Amino acid sequence: MNRRFAPLAIALALGGLAAPAFAQEAGDWTVSIGAHQVNPKSDNGKLAGGTVPIEVDSNVRPTITAEYFIRENLGIEVLAAWPFEHDINIKGVGRVGSTKHLPPTFSLQYHFGDGSVKPFIGGGINYTRFFSTETTGVLAGTDLDLDDSWGLAAHVGVDFKVSERSSIRVDARWMDIDTDASINGVDVGTVEIDPLVYGAAYVIKF
Repeated sequence: MNRRFAPLAIALALGGLAAPAFAQEAGDWTVSIGAHQVNPKSDNGKLAGGTVPIEVDSNVRPTITAEYFIRENLGIEVLAAWPFEHDINIKGVGRVGSTKHLPPTFSLQYHFGDGSVKPFIGGGINYTRFFSTETTGVLAGTDLDLDDSWGLAAHVGVDFKVSERSSIRVDARWMDIDTDASINGVDVGTVEIDPLVYGAAYVIKF
């Protein structure tokens, strides 16, 4: 084992032995409340026949999840959030608009082990609804429309137990979010957002 990671491995092992199990059984529910940042990929595509490079800014908002366990350590989770808001920029020009979106995501995920430190992994479907889209700068006065998006989603994280029914979660998601854009009813291309979503939450088991 790499010596740099040996102390961490020993600490995790001792933590798992010292604390009671934090197992999720069939019929259990967990609810989490936290905050996450939606961080779009750095290159969001080019509109107007590849002549207009687009950038979408990141944003942080409160999030909530609910997960129902259909068998031991295997659950179905839904993610909801306060609407995220993003500035839309044209490279070299600056801010040209903004939009809000809601990204409900459904995942099937597996939680490993029964100790006080429980990693998990999951995958599912994301639906993103865009609304309150506004324009400014060189696009001021135009009607910018962003279509809703369906795509795959992946989820990984770790739960650190703090009591028999609660834990602190650190997690990250990848979402396939692509939206077709139009200005004054004319299609101008696809904005590829495809963000990483990462943050922390407090999880309660019922």
